Amino acid sequence: MTTSEPNVADGIVVVDKPAGLTSHTVVARIRRLAGTRKVGHAGTLDPMATGILVVGLNRATRLLGHLQLADKSYDATVLLGATTTTDDAEGEIQTTASPAALGEVTAEAIEKAVAGFRGRISQVPSKVSAIKVDGRRAYERVRAGEEVALKAREVTVSRYDVLDVRSAAQAIEVDISVDCSSGTYIRALARDLGVELGVGGHLTMLRRTRVGSFDLSAAYTLEELGEDFRWLPIADVAGETFPRYDADAEQATAIRTGRPLAGLKLGAGPTAMFGPDGTFLALYEAHGPLAKPTAVFVG
Repeated sequence: MTTSEPNVADGIVVVDKPAGLTSHTVVARIRRLAGTRKVGHAGTLDPMATGILVVGLNRATRLLGHLQLADKSYDATVLLGATTTTDDAEGEIQTTASPAALGEVTAEAIEKAVAGFRGRISQVPSKVSAIKVDGRRAYERVRAGEEVALKAREVTVSRYDVLDVRSAAQAIEVDISVDCSSGTYIRALARDLGVELGVGGHLTMLRRTRVGSFDLSAAYTLEELGEDFRWLPIADVAGETFPRYDADAEQATAIRTGRPLAGLKLGAGPTAMFGPDGTFLALYEAHGPLAKPTAVFVG
């Protein structure tokens, strides 16, 4: 982890996003703190959500698309007993369940329902998702009063644990922890759990605790970054994420211009190519007898 004054080089910042801010707002703040215009993020978080937002600086914005960021982890709270227009606490309540119906929802019934959402499942995204429908975001159409119908998609929920169940007269709160593939909507899991139990449900808290190999131990709040801007150099991220190849001077010259290389025994998938001075140069992959560039980060 590198600390520096503004005008940092290429790297990754792992932000612990607060509630109430959009991902776009977080990027804007990182842009000011880092003293660079070239900032991007991977994996949007809704304003109500907190937790991991992976942000790229300068040339590392291009690295984001090559990092293994598909697997994510979340802690969340589902409120059973009411549905909302947005499948979360920010929407208007649509329906409520009777105390009698809630009284029939036991911890055992919740566990049984949750089991049906583990593994490879078909999920209809929330209507207020960022999915584009005829060129416009679904949430934009919903907020404009339009009716939106989204198609189901397959996602993977590799872990779905019930951590706690708290019952009251008008609602049941369920704390959950989930590992899932990119494209999984936790709001939809909350909605569908309520449907399965017959009482309705929506999300009241969401915290992303992991994106790929980045977890909360590597994350910093905006306040902490404002006091001491901490970032991961692109060379460190590439070296820890991909197999490493240390090129000699002649090979490094070829890599800098994206030329194919012969005689290298690279494994499957991208390999991080480094120059003799330790500079991260590119990602290369094996293509038959040649190693060819996937992305070049110098020059």
